Order: sequence, then structure tokens, then C-alpha cells
Amino acid sequence: MKHKSSEILFFVSILFLVVIGAAAVAAPTIAPYDPVEQNLDQRFSPPARSHLLGTDNLGRDVLSRIIYGSRSALLVGIVAVVISVLLGSLVGLVAALSNELTDNTLMLLMDSLLSFPTILLAITVVSFLGYGLLQVMIAIGVIFSPVFARLVRAETLVIKTEGYVEASRSLGSPIIKIVYKHIIPNLLGKVVVQCSITFALAVVIEASLSYLGLGTQPPTPSWGLMLKDARNYMALAPWMAIYPGLALAFTVFAFNILGDVLSEKVNPKI
Repeated sequence: MKHKSSEILFFVSILFLVVIGAAAVAAPTIAPYDPVEQNLDQRFSPPARSHLLGTDNLGRDVLSRIIYGSRSALLVGIVAVVISVLLGSLVGLVAALSNELTDNTLMLLMDSLLSFPTILLAITVVSFLGYGLLQVMIAIGVIFSPVFARLVRAETLVIKTEGYVEASRSLGSPIIKIVYKHIIPNLLGKVVVQCSITFALAVVIEASLSYLGLGTQPPTPSWGLMLKDARNYMALAPWMAIYPGLALAFTVFAFNILGDVLSEKVNPKI
């Protein structure tokens, strides 16, 4: 029964993420209004037929801003995860396949990054690079690269002791060929699982930085910015916070479910 319910949650999560992704791609087509168009005559309009999710303090359509806000969230997640995977995997592979001094030095650097609170480190990196969506993507990518570095290093240390790797090495195969033919294919499963978890965290951090004014800059729609705008109008227009909050929560929940199910599928003990 538990297995069946987890499978249902898995497929529902996939369906939700597909819908969010399709909405982000087709935003100009499906959004009922321009997300930055102000209509002060319709400020704080409650959900109705003309504005299904109501309007905000500047008369902007909440539904349209949520649809366009999904673009920022998913773009940051995709780019940040790609940066984390590329940078972290490279460091992890070099550390696992190099001498002890190089390994210890690289892992000391990665552990130093992991020792900082995530949000605090993100604020520090963004403050150094400047404010904006691109800077947020780079910052999040750098922040989560140590997670992939440690994962790839640990798995590579195990894989390189396998018989088929030792045989390939004894036959004189270059290290690059061994990495691409034997190590990377055996890493993919766990790296994909970590990607889904990191994606969810990246979406949360992007929203947090935008809420603090360090991420996506107005008037570009962002779920974090929408929550920031709604904080002073919770009693007057609660829909300003409820709907973008639900969009953020459901997206993160879907990625977490995806990661949990995938981790079970790639775990040989389960």
C-alpha cells in the first residue's frame, strides 16, 4: 500500500512539474494579462472571472505573474544545477583520481564552503557578484557544487577499485577513457537523484533572495518578489501571498517527491 501511494505521488509530481514547465514555456500565450501592466483602478480586486486569482497592490494580474514567475524559478533551478553538476563533478573526479595531497586540498576547500549556512553564503556571493537573476544562478551553482563534489568523489573511490576498472587500467587505457567509459555511467543514477533535490533547494533560495531584494529585480515577475509585495497587505488581500506561496510550495514538494522516489529506485538495497 505504501509503495502504491508513493508511485501515485511520483506520477502526480511529474504531472505537476510538466504543467509548470509547459506554463513557463508558453507563458506569453496562456497568461491572460501582461504581468507587469499596472491598472490602479483594479487594485486589490479579489479572485473573480476577470482575474481568476485577483490582482495585487498595483492592479497587476496575480495569475499572469505566477505563470511568468515560474520562468524565473525553473530557469534558476536548471542553470544552477548544471553549474553545480559540472563544477562539483569535475572537482570530485580530480580529487578521487589524484594523489592524496590534491585530494585533501580540494576536499578541504569543498568542506569550507559547506561549513557556511546556505542562505548566508548565497547572500555573500550575490553581494559580491551583484544583484540580478544571472548572479543568483551563478551563486547557487557555486554553493551546491561541494555537494556534488563529495558525492562524485565518494562514488569514484569505490568504482575505481572494481575489477573491470582495474582490468582496463592494466590494459593501458588512458584515464580519460576510463572516466567516460566506466566511472561516469555508474555515477549517473545518484547524480540525477541529487539533481532533483538540488533543484528544489535552488528554487527556494531564488525565492528567498528575491524576497530580500537580492535576486530577480522588479518589474520581472518572481514568486519571491510577489511574496515580498504581499507582506504588507495580508489582511487586505491575502490572495497576493496565498497563490504564489502555494505555487512555490507545490513545486518544491514535487521535486522532493521526485528525489525520494528516484533515490529508492537507484538504491540496490531497496
